[in-house]
Amino acid sequence: MNGKMDEAAILRAAERAGKPAERSGNFNLEKVVFDDRGLVPCIVQDYNTGRVLTLAYMNRRSLEITLERGVTCFWSRSRGELWLKGESSGNFQHIVTLETDCDADAILVRVIKEGPACHQGTDSCFDGKMWVEFKQK
Repeated sequence: MNGKMDEAAILRAAERAGKPAERSGNFNLEKVVFDDRGLVPCIVQDYNTGRVLTLAYMNRRSLEITLERGVTCFWSRSRGELWLKGESSGNFQHIVTLETDCDADAILVRVIKEGPACHQGTDSCFDGKMWVEFKQK
Protein backbone atom coordinates (compact mmCIF):
# COMPACT_ATOMS: atom_id res chain seq x y z
CA MET A 1 0.00 0.00 0.00
CA ASN A 2 1.30 3.47 -0.90
CA GLY A 3 -0.30 5.26 2.07
CA LYS A 4 -2.70 7.26 -0.06
CA MET A 5 -6.26 7.72 1.10
CA ASP A 6 -8.67 6.59 -1.59
CA GLU A 7 -11.95 8.38 -2.06
CA ALA A 8 -13.89 5.76 -0.09
CA ALA A 9 -11.60 6.27 2.91
CA ILE A 10 -12.02 10.05 2.60
CA LEU A 11 -15.80 9.66 2.63
CA ARG A 12 -15.66 7.33 5.66
CA ALA A 13 -13.54 9.92 7.48
CA ALA A 14 -16.07 12.61 6.55
CA GLU A 15 -18.81 10.47 8.10
CA ARG A 16 -16.90 10.57 11.42
CA ALA A 17 -17.11 14.37 11.32
CA GLY A 18 -20.87 14.11 11.73
CA LYS A 19 -23.88 15.05 9.69
CA PRO A 20 -23.43 18.27 7.69
CA ALA A 21 -25.52 21.25 8.73
CA GLU A 22 -28.49 22.28 6.61
CA ARG A 23 -27.29 24.60 3.90
CA SER A 24 -28.66 27.48 1.90
CA GLY A 25 -27.29 29.88 -0.70
CA ASN A 26 -26.66 30.13 -4.41
CA PHE A 27 -23.25 28.45 -4.79
CA ASN A 28 -22.79 27.09 -8.31
CA LEU A 29 -19.90 24.66 -8.81
CA GLU A 30 -20.10 25.15 -12.58
CA LYS A 31 -19.08 28.80 -12.21
CA VAL A 32 -15.90 28.11 -10.22
CA VAL A 33 -12.78 28.87 -12.28
CA PHE A 34 -10.11 26.21 -11.85
CA ASP A 35 -6.55 26.89 -13.04
CA ASP A 36 -4.73 24.95 -15.77
CA ARG A 37 -3.90 22.23 -13.19
CA GLY A 38 -7.57 21.92 -12.26
CA LEU A 39 -7.11 23.68 -8.90
CA VAL A 40 -8.60 26.64 -7.09
CA PRO A 41 -6.93 28.26 -4.03
CA CYS A 42 -8.92 28.09 -0.81
CA ILE A 43 -8.36 30.38 2.16
CA VAL A 44 -9.60 28.87 5.41
CA GLN A 45 -10.56 31.30 8.16
CA ASP A 46 -11.68 30.72 11.74
CA TYR A 47 -15.34 31.75 11.90
CA ASN A 48 -15.13 32.85 15.54
CA THR A 49 -11.85 34.81 15.53
CA GLY A 50 -11.38 35.80 11.88
CA ARG A 51 -7.84 34.40 11.95
CA VAL A 52 -6.57 32.90 8.68
CA LEU A 53 -5.86 29.25 9.35
CA THR A 54 -4.39 28.03 6.08
CA LEU A 55 -4.21 28.35 2.32
CA ALA A 56 -4.88 25.08 0.53
CA TYR A 57 -6.06 23.98 -2.91
CA MET A 58 -9.19 22.22 -4.08
CA ASN A 59 -9.85 20.32 -7.26
CA ARG A 60 -13.36 19.72 -8.50
CA ARG A 61 -13.84 16.48 -6.55
CA SER A 62 -12.52 17.87 -3.26
CA LEU A 63 -14.86 20.85 -3.64
CA GLU A 64 -17.77 18.47 -4.32
CA ILE A 65 -16.94 16.49 -1.16
CA THR A 66 -16.61 19.74 0.81
CA LEU A 67 -20.04 20.88 -0.36
CA GLU A 68 -21.65 17.47 0.20
CA ARG A 69 -20.20 16.83 3.68
CA GLY A 70 -19.82 20.32 5.18
CA VAL A 71 -16.17 19.77 6.16
CA THR A 72 -13.03 20.87 4.33
CA CYS A 73 -11.51 18.52 1.78
CA PHE A 74 -8.51 19.54 -0.31
CA TRP A 75 -6.18 18.34 -3.05
CA SER A 76 -2.59 17.79 -1.94
CA ARG A 77 -0.30 19.13 -4.66
CA SER A 78 2.74 17.40 -3.16
CA ARG A 79 1.13 13.98 -2.64
CA GLY A 80 -1.26 14.11 -5.60
CA GLU A 81 -4.26 12.97 -3.56
CA LEU A 82 -7.42 14.11 -1.84
CA TRP A 83 -7.10 14.91 1.85
CA LEU A 84 -9.82 15.62 4.33
CA LYS A 85 -8.76 17.91 7.16
CA GLY A 86 -9.17 15.77 10.28
CA GLU A 87 -9.07 12.38 8.53
CA SER A 88 -6.23 11.16 10.75
CA SER A 89 -6.12 13.76 13.56
CA GLY A 90 -9.84 14.21 14.15
CA ASN A 91 -9.32 17.99 13.83
CA PHE A 92 -12.18 18.50 11.40
CA GLN A 93 -13.11 21.93 10.05
CA HIS A 94 -16.90 22.37 9.97
CA ILE A 95 -17.98 24.87 7.35
CA VAL A 96 -20.11 27.85 8.34
CA THR A 97 -19.80 29.75 5.05
CA LEU A 98 -18.13 29.11 1.71
CA GLU A 99 -17.91 31.75 -1.01
CA THR A 100 -15.91 32.68 -4.07
CA ASP A 101 -14.18 35.95 -4.81
CA CYS A 102 -15.50 38.30 -7.50
CA ASP A 103 -13.85 36.29 -10.33
CA ALA A 104 -14.82 32.89 -8.85
CA ASP A 105 -11.15 31.83 -9.03
CA ALA A 106 -10.52 31.73 -5.27
CA ILE A 107 -12.55 30.39 -2.37
CA LEU A 108 -12.94 31.64 1.20
CA VAL A 109 -14.19 29.12 3.75
CA ARG A 110 -15.09 30.14 7.29
CA VAL A 111 -14.99 27.20 9.68
CA ILE A 112 -15.48 26.10 13.23
CA LYS A 113 -12.49 23.91 13.89
CA GLU A 114 -11.85 20.99 16.19
CA GLY A 115 -8.29 21.43 17.43
CA PRO A 116 -5.20 22.79 15.68
CA ALA A 117 -5.50 23.76 12.04
CA CYS A 118 -1.86 23.10 11.15
CA HIS A 119 -0.29 19.67 10.74
CA GLN A 120 2.53 20.96 12.99
CA GLY A 121 0.05 21.26 15.87
CA THR A 122 -0.29 25.06 15.84
CA ASP A 123 -3.56 26.96 15.83
CA SER A 124 -2.84 28.32 12.35
CA CYS A 125 -0.38 27.52 9.57
CA PHE A 126 0.49 31.23 9.80
CA ASP A 127 2.29 31.03 13.12
CA GLY A 128 4.76 33.90 12.75
CA LYS A 129 7.89 31.90 11.90
CA MET A 130 8.68 34.32 9.08
CA TRP A 131 7.17 37.81 9.09
CA VAL A 132 7.72 41.53 8.71
CA GLU A 133 5.89 44.42 10.31
CA PHE A 134 5.60 47.92 8.88
CA LYS A 135 5.19 50.73 11.40
CA GLN A 136 2.47 53.08 10.27
CA LYS A 137 2.73 56.79 11.00
